[in-house]
Amino acid sequence: MKTLSDLLLLGDPRLYEICEPVRPDEQPLIAGWVADLHNVMQEVRTRYGFGRAIAAPQLGIMKRLIYMNIAPPAGRGPVVFVNPTLTNLSDEQFELWDDCMSFPNLLVRVSRHKSLTINYLDEHFVPRQWHLTDDLSELLQHEYDHLDGVLCTMRALDDKAFQYRVL
Repeated sequence: MKTLSDLLLLGDPRLYEICEPVRPDEQPLIAGWVADLHNVMQEVRTRYGFGRAIAAPQLGIMKRLIYMNIAPPAGRGPVVFVNPTLTNLSDEQFELWDDCMSFPNLLVRVSRHKSLTINYLDEHFVPRQWHLTDDLSELLQHEYDHLDGVLCTMRALDDKAFQYRVL
């Protein structure tokens, strides 16, 4: 079982790699990967007080896999996104202070699309689609970026878009 000590931190070269799709023959591995993602996210929540989703590459699992756990009514509980793609990104955007488990003391001012559609396979390889708006849209854009080796530091609005957070 992976723990908080397995979380890749800012500067680790693996965070900048583009992930490979999860292959159908890897479907039996998904439950173990999700258990690791869940465990580390819970540890981050306990230690730092935040964390709604985590991408597999943050644990060195270089696969296109995202785990989100949002308590209803704000979300749909645990959701596993396998090989997601984003479509219908809105022209309308909004700015926010973004945070990341891989650098928990740093906030980065970014701009994100207000809404989008995510197409994905669930953990059983069943095709799904979900239209997201506002904070959930932002959250999935952040996690999706991890799959492409993009960190929110790379999306900073300008060179003053960084803020240290006291935890």
